[in-house]
Amino acid sequence: MLLADERAALCGIGRRMAESGLVTGASGNISARAGDLVAVTPGGMMLDRMEPADCPVLDLDGKVVEGERAPSSETPMHLAIYEVSGAAAIVHTHSTYGAVVATTMSELPPIHYNTLALGGVVKVAEYATYGTPELAANVRAALEGGEWGAMHAALMANHGGVTLGGDLEEAYENARLLEWLCGVYVRARMIGEPRVLTDEELRQVVERGLTPPDHPRG
Repeated sequence: MLLADERAALCGIGRRMAESGLVTGASGNISARAGDLVAVTPGGMMLDRMEPADCPVLDLDGKVVEGERAPSSETPMHLAIYEVSGAAAIVHTHSTYGAVVATTMSELPPIHYNTLALGGVVKVAEYATYGTPELAANVRAALEGGEWGAMHAALMANHGGVTLGGDLEEAYENARLLEWLCGVYVRARMIGEPRVLTDEELRQVVERGLTPPDHPRG
């Protein structure tokens, strides 16, 4: 079986995403890249019910090279990100607080310094229909130009979030962090106007040793 380890890891991460509330039902998708091949979750299947053989393997042009199930409809977005980022794994979620911020904001304000762990201010990609080349292009644009490091996260207007990593574990943990940051922001707005960290305050955090991420290069 091609990419046997990666396909098994997709199943494990899929179960954890469902258990942690990052996805519900058949929403969300995951992929892992190894060289010129990508293993991706199948379309229309609940992430906590997958087996490794359910996850098709594609080449970087999107052609299925192994697997019986059709790949996720969001596969064009995954491939577009791999083309420019060098990431080895991508997680796409429909988490509650991420969707709230993505529906109401143009970016996630940096109200906590841990936003630097994702590369800086998380942008909200412009809305486009799921699974389209337009959405893929919008998400790729939102991941460009991080002021503090390579961006490892973006939100998708009226949709959800996407995170990158050097492996599936890192991409999953980045998704959990993104949801936590969105949750803090939404709850803070219930009490009052959140105080946003300034560029100087963020710079001081970097100087104390919190290193913004760089995209892994294979």
